[in-house]
Amino acid sequence: MKLFDTKTGVLQDFKPLVPGRVSIYVCGPTVQSAPHIGHLRSALVYDLLSRWLTATGLQVKLVRNVTDIDDKVLEKAAESGVAWWQLAHENEQLFANDYRSLLIGSPAAEPRATGHITQMISLIESLVERGYAYKGLDGSGSVYFDTANWASYGALTHQKLEDLESESTDPAKKNPQDFALWKSRKESEPDTASWPSTFGFGRPGWHVECSAMSAYYLGEQFDIHGGGLDLRFPHHENELAQSLAAGHKFANYWVHNGLVTTQGQKMSKSLGNSVSSADLFGKVSDKAVRYYLASAHYRSVLDYQPESTLEAAAALSRLHGFVLRSRRELSETQFSSVDEAALPQEFTDHMNDDLNIPAALAVIHEAARAGNTDLDEQRLSQASKRRSEVVAMLKVLGLSADSSEDQNLEHQALDGVIQTLISERNMAREDKNYQRADQIRDQLLEIGIELADSPAGTHWSLN
Repeated sequence: MKLFDTKTGVLQDFKPLVPGRVSIYVCGPTVQSAPHIGHLRSALVYDLLSRWLTATGLQVKLVRNVTDIDDKVLEKAAESGVAWWQLAHENEQLFANDYRSLLIGSPAAEPRATGHITQMISLIESLVERGYAYKGLDGSGSVYFDTANWASYGALTHQKLEDLESESTDPAKKNPQDFALWKSRKESEPDTASWPSTFGFGRPGWHVECSAMSAYYLGEQFDIHGGGLDLRFPHHENELAQSLAAGHKFANYWVHNGLVTTQGQKMSKSLGNSVSSADLFGKVSDKAVRYYLASAHYRSVLDYQPESTLEAAAALSRLHGFVLRSRRELSETQFSSVDEAALPQEFTDHMNDDLNIPAALAVIHEAARAGNTDLDEQRLSQASKRRSEVVAMLKVLGLSADSSEDQNLEHQALDGVIQTLISERNMAREDKNYQRADQIRDQLLEIGIELADSPAGTHWSLN
């Protein structure tokens, strides 16, 4: 498999540190607010990567953190008038619900920042001892990373220190680009948002959280570090610098997923164009949302249009429709069972080519089209082979057609037929052809379909 490593800027052969095993750390959400489409796309990308690596026979250990203590969490909690830990917990549950809806697998570990303060303090102490961190010049208990003392700072984003924007103009820092490892307690912040340390009471900076948690769960060197493209700087750049300065080898590969736009515009609060979970779920099936979020290459921009999920639902319905049709038409033949087929080589090649899921989806659609033609022309052996391939490919992507979805497809087909008869009945009534109208109603009733007329229209139900 080849992966695009954003640190080197080229496609590289992926070779795990330990043969047969893959370790992945993904920056999860800062839970200051409910999830939006960008959060969900990012989580899905690494779920799909894990699924594919697993399908190739590798044992995957994925760790995705939760940042539950941060400036933004405290600010939002103060605005909302609730405890910061309550706000963080409630939003974390919203993320968990959406992950389940998208069938995103549970990571091997999902550590919260507040559960690993000890590891963060140890990492900061190590950086101070090595001369790469210092206590604030204002005499507070804050601790900063000394960027000027780390020669390779900027290695991830290939920027020179003097060209980088600073996090703040804090007079406690030696250099504007230095970033906080430990933030001393402020009087305006609740006591519950600070912990004791050798530097005094305070809380960790955002960047040090991930360096400490990744080392704790995956070791000082691991295979892949992932996250959204917006995290490359300053978050991932700072992670890399402080981890290497602490003597860790850190990540072998850096993978970043692209951002999401709304109708061609960058999502922003000022424009009010963020796409929430409510915008995605409910109108179509959860798997249709998953299909949509996977439909663009993970490194490209995914643009949201109001009709996007409906188009995805239609595309997925065609694939599930073939699976359902072949299951039905092959049920009484020697080809009734689904073989544990090997994945088509073309599908495998695309997935190995930097997780090219759009191209892989095209392979599934072509197999379904060919399979439907085989069924039309009674080439049952070939249709069975196509079905096995489609089922196997959908399973890898977490898009399998289960029994409930089959029933939904059947319901849609039945609804289409009945709606046609209802329209014919309405026309007959308008033409005062009551005999034909009654005939349609009675014929439907004979097969267990009951019609109910109301001012809002005619509806059907199973009798």
